[in-house]
Amino acid sequence: MKVSRDWFTPLTTGAFVMLAVTGVLMFFHLDSGLNKLAHEWLSWLLLAAAAGHVAANFGALRRHLAGTRGRAIVGAFALLLGLSFAPLGRGDAEPPFAAVVHALARAPLPVVAQVAGVPEPALRERLLAAGVEVGGSQDSIEAAVGPRLRPQVQALRAALAAPQPGR
Repeated sequence: MKVSRDWFTPLTTGAFVMLAVTGVLMFFHLDSGLNKLAHEWLSWLLLAAAAGHVAANFGALRRHLAGTRGRAIVGAFALLLGLSFAPLGRGDAEPPFAAVVHALARAPLPVVAQVAGVPEPALRERLLAAGVEVGGSQDSIEAAVGPRLRPQVQALRAALAAPQPGR
Protein backbone atom coordinates (compact mmCIF):
# COMPACT_ATOMS: atom_id res chain seq x y z
CA MET A 1 0.00 0.00 0.00
CA LYS A 2 1.35 3.38 -0.99
CA VAL A 3 1.51 6.07 1.70
CA SER A 4 -0.49 8.89 0.15
CA ARG A 5 -0.35 12.62 0.82
CA ASP A 6 -3.96 12.71 -0.37
CA TRP A 7 -4.95 11.00 2.89
CA PHE A 8 -2.32 11.96 5.42
CA THR A 9 -2.11 15.70 4.78
CA PRO A 10 -5.87 16.29 5.36
CA LEU A 11 -5.88 13.86 8.32
CA THR A 12 -2.94 15.68 9.90
CA THR A 13 -4.52 19.08 9.25
CA GLY A 14 -7.93 18.07 10.58
CA ALA A 15 -6.54 16.41 13.69
CA PHE A 16 -4.26 19.39 14.33
CA VAL A 17 -7.13 21.90 14.05
CA MET A 18 -9.30 19.84 16.40
CA LEU A 19 -6.51 19.48 18.99
CA ALA A 20 -5.54 23.14 18.68
CA VAL A 21 -9.11 24.31 19.33
CA THR A 22 -9.74 21.92 22.22
CA GLY A 23 -6.30 22.71 23.66
CA VAL A 24 -6.97 26.45 23.61
CA LEU A 25 -10.39 25.89 25.18
CA MET A 26 -8.80 23.78 27.94
CA PHE A 27 -6.06 26.36 28.50
CA PHE A 28 -8.65 29.08 29.14
CA HIS A 29 -10.90 26.66 31.11
CA LEU A 30 -13.66 27.07 28.53
CA ASP A 31 -13.88 23.41 27.57
CA SER A 32 -17.19 21.63 27.93
CA GLY A 33 -18.84 18.40 27.00
CA LEU A 34 -16.40 16.00 25.42
CA ASN A 35 -13.65 18.57 24.67
CA LYS A 36 -11.10 17.16 27.12
CA LEU A 37 -11.86 13.54 26.29
CA ALA A 38 -11.65 14.24 22.55
CA HIS A 39 -8.39 16.16 23.06
CA GLU A 40 -6.78 13.34 25.03
CA TRP A 41 -7.91 10.41 22.90
CA LEU A 42 -7.93 11.92 19.42
CA SER A 43 -4.36 13.10 19.91
CA TRP A 44 -3.51 9.50 18.99
CA LEU A 45 -5.10 10.21 15.60
CA LEU A 46 -2.80 13.21 15.19
CA LEU A 47 0.22 11.05 16.02
CA ALA A 48 -0.80 8.41 13.48
CA ALA A 49 -1.61 11.04 10.84
CA ALA A 50 1.68 12.85 11.47
CA ALA A 51 3.60 9.57 11.14
CA GLY A 52 1.85 8.93 7.82
CA HIS A 53 2.51 12.51 6.74
CA VAL A 54 6.22 12.10 7.55
CA ALA A 55 6.31 8.82 5.63
CA ALA A 56 4.57 10.39 2.63
CA ASN A 57 6.90 13.38 2.67
CA PHE A 58 10.09 11.70 3.85
CA GLY A 59 12.23 13.05 1.02
CA ALA A 60 11.22 16.63 1.75
CA LEU A 61 11.75 16.12 5.49
CA ARG A 62 15.21 14.73 4.85
CA ARG A 63 16.06 17.82 2.77
CA HIS A 64 14.81 20.11 5.56
CA LEU A 65 16.91 18.30 8.13
CA ALA A 66 19.99 18.47 5.92
CA GLY A 67 20.21 22.21 6.50
CA THR A 68 21.27 24.05 9.64
CA ARG A 69 17.92 25.80 10.07
CA GLY A 70 15.92 22.56 9.98
CA ARG A 71 18.22 20.85 12.47
CA ALA A 72 18.21 23.92 14.73
CA ILE A 73 14.42 24.08 14.82
CA VAL A 74 14.01 20.36 15.53
CA GLY A 75 16.85 20.56 18.09
CA ALA A 76 15.19 23.52 19.82
CA PHE A 77 11.96 21.56 20.19
CA ALA A 78 13.86 18.52 21.44
CA LEU A 79 15.51 20.77 24.03
CA LEU A 80 12.13 22.25 25.03
CA LEU A 81 10.74 18.73 25.42
CA GLY A 82 13.65 17.79 27.69
CA LEU A 83 13.21 20.97 29.74
CA SER A 84 9.49 20.27 30.16
CA PHE A 85 10.43 17.38 32.45
CA ALA A 86 12.59 19.55 34.72
CA PRO A 87 11.14 20.43 38.13
CA LEU A 88 10.27 24.09 38.66
CA GLY A 89 11.43 24.15 42.25
CA ARG A 90 7.90 23.44 43.46
CA GLY A 91 8.55 19.75 43.94
CA ASP A 92 5.49 17.71 43.16
CA ALA A 93 3.11 20.61 43.64
CA GLU A 94 -0.47 19.48 43.89
CA PRO A 95 -3.30 21.15 42.00
CA PRO A 96 -5.13 24.02 43.73
CA PHE A 97 -8.12 21.84 44.66
CA ALA A 98 -5.93 19.37 46.61
CA ALA A 99 -6.26 21.25 49.91
CA VAL A 100 -10.07 20.97 49.74
CA VAL A 101 -9.91 17.26 48.89
CA HIS A 102 -7.47 16.54 51.72
CA ALA A 103 -9.57 18.52 54.21
CA LEU A 104 -12.77 16.69 53.30
CA ALA A 105 -10.97 13.32 53.26
CA ARG A 106 -9.72 14.01 56.82
CA ALA A 107 -13.21 14.91 58.08
CA PRO A 108 -15.13 12.34 60.16
CA LEU A 109 -17.64 10.30 58.17
CA PRO A 110 -20.74 12.11 59.55
CA VAL A 111 -19.35 15.41 58.21
CA VAL A 112 -18.81 13.90 54.75
CA ALA A 113 -22.35 12.44 54.88
CA GLN A 114 -23.71 15.90 55.69
CA VAL A 115 -21.79 17.43 52.76
CA ALA A 116 -23.05 14.63 50.48
CA GLY A 117 -26.61 15.19 51.72
CA VAL A 118 -27.16 11.54 52.61
CA PRO A 119 -27.46 9.58 55.83
CA GLU A 120 -24.21 8.01 57.03
CA PRO A 121 -25.34 4.43 56.24
CA ALA A 122 -26.04 5.45 52.61
CA LEU A 123 -22.61 7.08 52.44
CA ARG A 124 -21.00 3.89 53.75
CA GLU A 125 -22.83 1.91 51.03
CA ARG A 126 -21.53 4.28 48.33
CA LEU A 127 -17.99 4.00 49.63
CA LEU A 128 -18.18 0.23 50.00
CA ALA A 129 -19.45 -0.06 46.41
CA ALA A 130 -16.29 1.85 45.40
CA GLY A 131 -14.12 -0.53 47.41
CA VAL A 132 -13.55 1.83 50.35
CA GLU A 133 -14.30 0.51 53.82
CA VAL A 134 -14.29 3.14 56.55
CA GLY A 135 -14.10 1.95 60.17
CA GLY A 136 -15.98 3.79 62.92
CA SER A 137 -18.04 6.97 62.65
CA GLN A 138 -15.14 9.17 63.68
CA ASP A 139 -12.84 7.62 61.08
CA SER A 140 -12.15 9.41 57.84
CA ILE A 141 -11.80 8.57 54.18
CA GLU A 142 -8.11 9.41 54.54
CA ALA A 143 -7.80 6.72 57.23
CA ALA A 144 -9.28 4.22 54.76
CA VAL A 145 -7.41 5.16 51.56
CA GLY A 146 -4.27 6.92 52.77
CA PRO A 147 -2.79 10.39 52.24
CA ARG A 148 -2.42 10.34 48.42
CA LEU A 149 -4.62 12.69 46.42
CA ARG A 150 -5.81 10.33 43.67
CA PRO A 151 -7.36 7.66 45.96
CA GLN A 152 -8.97 10.41 48.04
CA VAL A 153 -10.49 12.00 44.93
CA GLN A 154 -11.81 8.63 43.76
CA ALA A 155 -13.36 7.89 47.16
CA LEU A 156 -14.90 11.36 47.42
CA ARG A 157 -16.25 11.07 43.88
CA ALA A 158 -18.09 7.92 44.96
CA ALA A 159 -19.22 9.53 48.21
CA LEU A 160 -20.57 12.68 46.56
CA ALA A 161 -22.04 11.06 43.43
CA ALA A 162 -25.63 11.87 42.68
CA PRO A 163 -27.87 8.88 43.36
CA GLN A 164 -28.87 6.89 40.28
CA PRO A 165 -32.59 6.98 39.35
CA GLY A 166 -34.49 4.09 40.84
CA ARG A 167 -32.15 3.72 43.82
